[in-house]
Amino acid sequence: MKELETKKLYYDNQYTRSFSTKVLRQGEEENGRPYIVLEETAFYPTGGGQPHDTGALNGVRVRDVEEVDGEIRHYTEKAVDLTNNECIGEIDWERRFDHMQQHTGQHILSAAFEEAFGYKTVSFHLGKEICTIDLETSALAEEEAKEAEKLANKIILENRPVKTKWITEEELPDYRLRKDVAVSGDIRLVIIPDFDYNGCGGTHPDSSGQASALKILHWEKEKKKIRVSFVCGQRVLDQLHGKHQAVQGLTDILNSPQEGLESAAKKLLQQNKDYEKTIVDLKTQLMGFEAGDLVKKATPFKSKRLVQAVFQERPITELQQLAKLAAAEGNDFVVILVNETGGKLQVVCAGSDNAGINMNQLMLEVLPLINGRGGGKDSFAQGGGEKMMPAEELMERLVKSAEALLS
Repeated sequence: MKELETKKLYYDNQYTRSFSTKVLRQGEEENGRPYIVLEETAFYPTGGGQPHDTGALNGVRVRDVEEVDGEIRHYTEKAVDLTNNECIGEIDWERRFDHMQQHTGQHILSAAFEEAFGYKTVSFHLGKEICTIDLETSALAEEEAKEAEKLANKIILENRPVKTKWITEEELPDYRLRKDVAVSGDIRLVIIPDFDYNGCGGTHPDSSGQASALKILHWEKEKKKIRVSFVCGQRVLDQLHGKHQAVQGLTDILNSPQEGLESAAKKLLQQNKDYEKTIVDLKTQLMGFEAGDLVKKATPFKSKRLVQAVFQERPITELQQLAKLAAAEGNDFVVILVNETGGKLQVVCAGSDNAGINMNQLMLEVLPLINGRGGGKDSFAQGGGEKMMPAEELMERLVKSAEALLS
């Protein structure tokens, strides 16, 4: 609707931080979210990879700005009180300028990758802390990333002008655009002379130097593309500060200067692996002693010997190891272990070579008693289920079932 078109002040002057205007209308979406449409606005709506601005209208917080059905809607915390239909807008400048820095840095980095290696950018995301571009390549070498970053920072340091220009579709062939434009009619170009020509509706500073600096953080394969994560401007300092704090913390913990951190960390990790191996070895020895003690308490079980025990909160891996070790102590052991853990019951059964019982069959007979699941093979089986009876009672049922299978 022509009467609801809003003048976009952010295109006239991207540095506008406050403005006064008239209200075209206020409304509320079906979900109850209030919004306001203005005659003119400095609030940038989400679009082109750049997030929306925030700020206030007549002191009421603006949480979101979107272009809906041709009109720019400012979504506010509550309905805005008006006097003489006037509205004072205040832009959250720190957020806006950060977006300008990141977006301009993206243009520069994308152009750098394309100029140096022919890698085109197929998508861009401006995140709250990190930005990404997806490059049309299946691999990216360390030296390539380093060279593109160096070229990008050279362009920033040269403080080249960043210009905007409106053209028509007929004028497009006159410009060496980095990618095809996705709009028709009036087209807005963002130009860094002799380096980058790009159709873009976002906000940018008027010189490349205001992007301050650019740092590539890392990259990874994303489907058949390479996703490069980077930051510009104040975010570079924020990243440096965070990493410096982390390095300083590691320096204190590892008692090593920064240049020796990698070596100290590797040494610590190797020591940890050695300790873990020692612990595993010692646990294996202890399990062997424990299995021996269980076997000493074995009771006659028809023509076999029965090893049984009930545990509380025992790791299932230990039960498995105990059962196998105990069964290996002879050729006629029937081993039944029950464990109560987290309000559930677990069962592990093992047999020696001449145990005379199919442990999988034994397990399948008792699992229905606890609404359980499990299984195994002739010599070993395990399962678990609900605590529908005391662990001791389940053990009694298991022993009776095993005795029946030996008959």
